[in-house]
Amino acid sequence: MARYLALLGSINIGGNRIKMVDLKAGLENAGFKDISTVAASGNVILTDTRDPATLEAQLEEVVQREFGFRSCAMVRTDAQVRAAIDENPFHGTGPEHGSDKMVHSIFLSQQPEQEAVDKLIAEHKSKGSERLALGRRVLYLDYVHGVGISDLSSKFLERRLGCKGTARNMNSLKNILSKMV
Repeated sequence: MARYLALLGSINIGGNRIKMVDLKAGLENAGFKDISTVAASGNVILTDTRDPATLEAQLEEVVQREFGFRSCAMVRTDAQVRAAIDENPFHGTGPEHGSDKMVHSIFLSQQPEQEAVDKLIAEHKSKGSERLALGRRVLYLDYVHGVGISDLSSKFLERRLGCKGTARNMNSLKNILSKMV
C-alpha cells in the first residue's frame, strides 16, 4: 500500500462546486479507501495499491460520473510533493524568492518537451514579470504580482505545453505535505 496525494484540477473554480464531504463520499462509493481531503480545492490524500497512472484515470472518471464535469487528476507520492516544494527555484528566503502565496508548482500529466517550455519562457519574457522553470513533471511558476492579473492561465499553459496540469501554491503544498506524513 502506498500513500498518495491526488491533486484534482478544476475543483471549486468556475461553476465546478463540490463540497469536500461529497467528494470524499463519491470516492468512497467508487471503492477508494483511507481518504482525507485537505482544504476545499480538490486535494485528496489516499492509500492504495494501484499505480499512479491507473489512479489518475479512475479519479477523473469518478469526478466526471459523480459530479458532471471533467477534471484532471495528478497523483504523487509524499516524496514527489516534497520535491515540488524543495526543487522550486522561486521558493525560499531572500529577495530573489517569491512569496509562498505567489509561487506555484504546477503538476503536469506528462513531461513537456524542453523546447516548448523554452519557447514559452522566451515569448512571455516581454509580456509579464512572471518567472517559469521546468522540473520533473512540474512547472514552477512565480506569479510575482498575482495569479488573477497573469496571462499564464491553466488553459494557456496546457495549450503551449501539450499536457494537462493543476497548480498549488507553496502555502497549500506545505499544508498538504504536513498531513501526508
